[in-house]
Amino acid sequence: MNLTRQHHHVLRLCVTAVMAALVLVASDLQIQIPSILGMNRFHLGNSMCALSGILLGPWWGALASGIGSALFDLTNPAYVSSAPITLITKGVYGLVAGAMFQYAFRRKSNYAAEVASTAVAAAAYMALYLGKKFFLDGLLVAGLNTTTAWAAVVEAAPSSVFNGVVAVVIAPILGVAVQRALKAAHLERVLA
Repeated sequence: MNLTRQHHHVLRLCVTAVMAALVLVASDLQIQIPSILGMNRFHLGNSMCALSGILLGPWWGALASGIGSALFDLTNPAYVSSAPITLITKGVYGLVAGAMFQYAFRRKSNYAAEVASTAVAAAAYMALYLGKKFFLDGLLVAGLNTTTAWAAVVEAAPSSVFNGVVAVVIAPILGVAVQRALKAAHLERVLA
């Protein structure tokens, strides 16, 4: 398919917007579990963040995952104040997944490459999220002592790990399927 450069950028922008919308919707598909220090939630947003990076590459994937997640935060009064940090941390999710898939695996669509890309992105996001939980949420905002801030991290870790594992399972399956469909339609260069 012969596309002009401008047409190619418009297509990428449209796919990025669709992926941001999918991240927003998948973040809302959640199960909330009350706990001692707050609320833990299991959701599918991380899967779509990783898929954004795999399909769109690091920069467009970072935009889709960051914007979609920040929009989710802006639609929920409990998370509004976290939206700017979410824009960055979830953007890193898409950035790392896309960078791993593009540079380490040269965009060779196979399940193992996409699992590895998603796993590294999930680990990077978990480190950022749990660091935010300790420093920003625990020490700075809530004024907790170090022990209580660590308790908040320990409490948030299981849902974060679970969401990461779900992403490692779901994103590669969807990524391989979408890339095969694009190849069958001779559209694989649209996202490359």
